[in-house]
Amino acid sequence: MRIAKATHLKRLLQTQDVVLSTLAFAATVDLLWLSGFISLDLAMKHVLLIPLVAFFSLIASVTGSPGLHNRTGEAAVVYVLRYTLFVLTGILMVTYFGRFEFVDRAIVASFTAVLTVGLILDRIFLKWWYFYGRKEHPANYLKVLIIGTGSRARELIRTYQAHSEWGVDIVGMLDPEYDPQHDTVDGVRVLGDVESIQALLSIQVVDEVIVCLPRSLINNIQSIVEACEEQAVCLKFMADVYDIATYVVHLEHIGDFPILNFEPVSHDEGKLVVKRIIDLAGAMVGILLLAPLFLLAALAIKLDSRGPVFFRQERVGLNKRPFMMMKFRSMYENAEARLAEIEHLNEAQGPIFKMARDPRVTRVGRVLRFTSVDELPQLFNVLFGHMSIIGPRPMSIRDYNLFSLGIQRKRFSVRPGLACLREISGRSKLSFNRWLELDLQYIDEWSLMLDFKIMLRIIPVVLKGEGAS
Repeated sequence: MRIAKATHLKRLLQTQDVVLSTLAFAATVDLLWLSGFISLDLAMKHVLLIPLVAFFSLIASVTGSPGLHNRTGEAAVVYVLRYTLFVLTGILMVTYFGRFEFVDRAIVASFTAVLTVGLILDRIFLKWWYFYGRKEHPANYLKVLIIGTGSRARELIRTYQAHSEWGVDIVGMLDPEYDPQHDTVDGVRVLGDVESIQALLSIQVVDEVIVCLPRSLINNIQSIVEACEEQAVCLKFMADVYDIATYVVHLEHIGDFPILNFEPVSHDEGKLVVKRIIDLAGAMVGILLLAPLFLLAALAIKLDSRGPVFFRQERVGLNKRPFMMMKFRSMYENAEARLAEIEHLNEAQGPIFKMARDPRVTRVGRVLRFTSVDELPQLFNVLFGHMSIIGPRPMSIRDYNLFSLGIQRKRFSVRPGLACLREISGRSKLSFNRWLELDLQYIDEWSLMLDFKIMLRIIPVVLKGEGAS
């Protein structure tokens, strides 16, 4: 088993959780019907919820399984409880707002119990298999030889040792500056210097050789390459030969040319697809449910002041691509032209303009801003792919041009959104520097679970009008 299979294993676990959840729900309905607790008609209605269970199970699974490396099982139990709660909450929310009156509480409660117990038993079996069952067949482990004894090599050893489910056996290490007095590193034997690799591969079972050398020694590895080629042994290089800790490194191929990528932001394609599905579903449901509110807001705007219902402004989006952002108009028609007149009254620090009693805001506009209703048309931007439901707020061209630090532009490496950490941490009360810190924190720590937490916390903030301007 190669190190790349760790990702494969994680995907298998996620797929397994979705399948188990769907089967658990179907089995629960069948058992309750067969035992006479529910009627056949009610059981047939609940079959309609199976796609819903599968959908929320998929979302919950990609929020991150802890894997199998934690021997205590504590992380696995926490994951199972969090996973079950996520699935249950999603089903209850949809059935409540969708007015699915046929949903039986006994089925939901029984399904929750069956799913929790089933997933815990499944994790117990898998842990036994990886930690104990596979120990009976050590010959099947991947045999790895590490070139180097420095900090990178030691970190790699610790990673392998922490993930026994990968089935890796480190046979030893070779040190370019071999000292017989230091024959072990973190419990792994140092077998000699690099020049002895030819003889070592001839007598030792080795599947992979991993080079963990500093840049200064990379030009002197021709003997390693030749020995591995002659013995038909897989040769690998640690990709972090440059000290760029904040970058995500991966390999891609352009034709026959291997290209090493250093990306400043992690882009998990699977999770981004799920995020986009949530955006589309959320935007469509939101627009349909809020249509009456849209009409009332439009009518109030037209009666209050002259001008269009919607305000469109060019904003900076993903990868600095401009797009037209939509809002309900909350200012008088000539507001943009009047900005220069009141620029000196700016109450915000940094390249943004904020003013508590902005004279350009209409009476209806103050209500729209306080309730955040003015932002709702951005659901159409989400639908069109310009924005996401959760993400850093899109910046205007004016504010973007006033950015003074290059790192400030990192916030454009993700799709802008309706709300982010700033909206649950004080909104307009925050300084620009703190606002930027929260945006960068979101980018560095992004996960579907973080998006879900922001969604839950933003609702009471908006209802209370906290920090609105």
